[in-house]
Amino acid sequence: MTKEQISSEEAIALENKHGAHNYHPLPVVLNRGEGVYVWDVDGKKYYDFLSAYSAVNQGHCHPKIINALKSQADVLTLTSRAFYNDKLGVYEKFVTEYFGFDKVLPMNTGAEAVETAVKLVRKWGYEKKGIPSNQAKIIVCENNFHGRTVTIISASNDSVATKNFGPFTPGIVSIPYNDIDALRKELKDENVAAFLVEPIQGEAGVFVPEDNFIVDAYNLCKENNVLFVADEVQTGIARTGKLLAVDHFNIKPDVLILGKAISGGVLPVSAVLADDAIMQVITPGTHGSTFGGNPLSSAVAIAALEVVKEENLAENAEKLGKLFRDGMQELIKQTNLVKLVRGKGLLNAIVIDDAEESSTAWDICMALKENGLLAKPTHGNIIRFAPPLVMTEEQLQDCISIISSTILNFEK
Repeated sequence: MTKEQISSEEAIALENKHGAHNYHPLPVVLNRGEGVYVWDVDGKKYYDFLSAYSAVNQGHCHPKIINALKSQADVLTLTSRAFYNDKLGVYEKFVTEYFGFDKVLPMNTGAEAVETAVKLVRKWGYEKKGIPSNQAKIIVCENNFHGRTVTIISASNDSVATKNFGPFTPGIVSIPYNDIDALRKELKDENVAAFLVEPIQGEAGVFVPEDNFIVDAYNLCKENNVLFVADEVQTGIARTGKLLAVDHFNIKPDVLILGKAISGGVLPVSAVLADDAIMQVITPGTHGSTFGGNPLSSAVAIAALEVVKEENLAENAEKLGKLFRDGMQELIKQTNLVKLVRGKGLLNAIVIDDAEESSTAWDICMALKENGLLAKPTHGNIIRFAPPLVMTEEQLQDCISIISSTILNFEK
């Protein structure tokens, strides 16, 4: 560590003193990343098994994406949408053709994209479906994670996310995830504009629904003139073994929400995609963002999405995901500590056979850190594993070995 370099203790102390305490990080201070690896300020190397919650699917500091960032940063970074620029239209053509939609509405963060989608489907409900003013409803699923704004937490049943943040936004109806009968019942209401759903619930602990749930939900929405909205901020961009998680079910959502890895984790970039019949309700002044669709983000997002196809990241995620779950199944045979593994592609989780209130999953993640692998618990007794999609089979097998030996030693 150089004289100018901050120590781990100093970095943690600074955050604790000067930053709001809205996160509970593992006590590791990172200062460099490359591919599937990150290094702390003391030079210790780790496998990154969280990928910034799937924002870094293309790996840390991918040279093609970083070069696009540097090149564009030297020329033009921001114009606002008060003027045209020479990058946004190129990006919009690229991204709409890439995902197969007529139009894109560019934003910054994933939460912004969800908010945008909520506004879009409500406006469509009033102007196209004919729902009476201020009566539109959106159906969501319990245990969802769509973001942290007041409107979005109005759709949450997580008491930690909602306590003392009310009053909440009306017009949101919650049903159990993976419950097609509950959805069918709520769709009888003619004021329903949309069904907003994660194809796999990531924050809930990588909860994968039954194969027919997404397809049946999509068909029910079509039958009832309700928009099917897929929140793929975490599951999109090749993470689950397909370009989009909905591709596993061969459906095209009416509205697609993307974020995180659409920029390879380099900048906040998100997008809401829909066809003209829906997107045309957005007119000048009805929605906007100073930074949304800026030239820098446009250049970075094109490069990031090109990497996904050029390096066959979806195919790699599909192959390595199966190997990972096979490795975890072998671990389950050797220990009573791990109850099950679930996931698709390289979005996976193991469930620890312990109470949610227990510290066991956290303690295992601390042990994994000591052994050179970074992961984080969710919902108390679940550990999510989501490495960058550029991982090799050899690296994955090394990680399976680290996870297995750590847990077996932990049990002893």
